Amino acid sequence: MDEPGLKNIADRVLAASAADQTEVLIFGSHSALTRFANSYIHQNVARTGFEVSVRAVIGKKIGIAATNILSDESLKAVAEKAVTLARHQKENEDFRSLPGPAPLPQAHAYSQRTADCTPEQRASVVATICDAARREGVTAAGAFKTGVSEIAVANSLGVFAYNRDTHASLNTTMMSATSSGYASRLSIDIDDIDGTALAAEAIDKCLRSTDPIAIDPGEYEVILEDYAVTDILDFFAYLSFGAQAYQEKRSFMTDHLGEKVMGENITIWDDGLSPETIANPFDFEGVPRQRVDFIVGGVAKGIVYDTYYAGKEGKTSTGHALPAAVTFGPVPSNMFLAAGNASKEEMLASVERGIWVSRFWYTRPVHPLRVIVTGMTRDGTFLIEKGKITAPVRNLRFTQSYLDAMNQVELIGGETRLHEAIAGVSRVPALKIRSWAFTGATEF
Repeated sequence: MDEPGLKNIADRVLAASAADQTEVLIFGSHSALTRFANSYIHQNVARTGFEVSVRAVIGKKIGIAATNILSDESLKAVAEKAVTLARHQKENEDFRSLPGPAPLPQAHAYSQRTADCTPEQRASVVATICDAARREGVTAAGAFKTGVSEIAVANSLGVFAYNRDTHASLNTTMMSATSSGYASRLSIDIDDIDGTALAAEAIDKCLRSTDPIAIDPGEYEVILEDYAVTDILDFFAYLSFGAQAYQEKRSFMTDHLGEKVMGENITIWDDGLSPETIANPFDFEGVPRQRVDFIVGGVAKGIVYDTYYAGKEGKTSTGHALPAAVTFGPVPSNMFLAAGNASKEEMLASVERGIWVSRFWYTRPVHPLRVIVTGMTRDGTFLIEKGKITAPVRNLRFTQSYLDAMNQVELIGGETRLHEAIAGVSRVPALKIRSWAFTGATEF
């Protein structure tokens, strides 16, 4: 569709609502996926759809309903259903109002090349990856996804916001009888996705990982590649940097703003308008995004808000609302960890005895307040001795406070890479950390 088309839908819903205040969130997408395994394509799918979500407010009662049918009857029915649900809710004393209109910044995150991508183009890139795998005697699996997304937010107070963006993401896992290697890329522009380089990275990791040795769990120095580091920011976003966790005292940031909580070399922020991310000028309430600094030089500076949680503190939203039906509060969606100036070679040379971690897998929170997370290494774990990689090792379980780890970062990579994140994307470098707690070993 386009901006006039989505505005027309929003206007029809608003006209049909009898609520005191009404919000309409319209999300449209066209996504296509080419999936491969055992070095051949086994699935090619595409999907186009729209979802219309309505938040109706009567006094301090709120009802939410959604539909994916765009007929007049359906739009009228979903508006009436939201109003009916609102009438049957208990009053939410902390609710103040939907947001009012505000000037919206511009953001560029659209590539016509990505929007026009064909199945043949994706298949050609996948063929490059699979051919490279066959030449090296390993097998390739993964997925190549492209898509266009549109979002429009309108409310009865005068808000109307519209944006569209594109994304292209490719990942592959190379496997041998005893090893695996992983690589992925993400961009708004499909021309940035280099299948040859991606395959080479994953194959190299896979071949160097064959016949891994077992080592005992324990405390080790680690080098975390950017794939692993993005998981650290994911859990800070989910557990620590949102106003709901902060106000419920589940965040380590609670009562510590202005205090040193991480190493002086750590700076973390969210910036939805940066050209180095997939820019997004407003949130799911139509509020303009603001840059929010979470950690500056190790000092806790701020958290993100939506309208509801900002109202509880007498503040204004930073533009980080999720769709109204989501109940875990505002979260960052365009996070950054500041780069340093170290190369991976310099990081490696600095390790006396440690572990090189390519990425984490199946990570889960253990203690939210201390940001303790457990998970596995995967797709390339190596022993480092006296500044050199000496052997591949079997995967290890870790149980580690990510907060403590951010107080032990000794070197930070000079390059950053964009990755998919828990509620958006994040751009991170590699890290060398003084101590990391591995708590178990595996047989693979």
